[in-house]
Amino acid sequence: MTLNYYSDTDSLYIDLSSKDSSETREISPGINLDYDEKGELVGIDIDNASKKLDLKDLTLNHIPTRVHILA
Repeated sequence: MTLNYYSDTDSLYIDLSSKDSSETREISPGINLDYDEKGELVGIDIDNASKKLDLKDLTLNHIPTRVHILA
């Protein structure tokens, strides 16, 4: 899973899978879910993310993997 923030568009994309998206559904204004060809969720796109989320703080609880921080 990868979280990508794009400051130029103020959007946050949560990439849940390496599979390609074949369908996008808007579930709320500015919140889109991407699905693969089998209908499995592969990503979440949040427009105007800084207005919807507190991007200054990220807490991970009991994640069974390594965390990579890229600046």
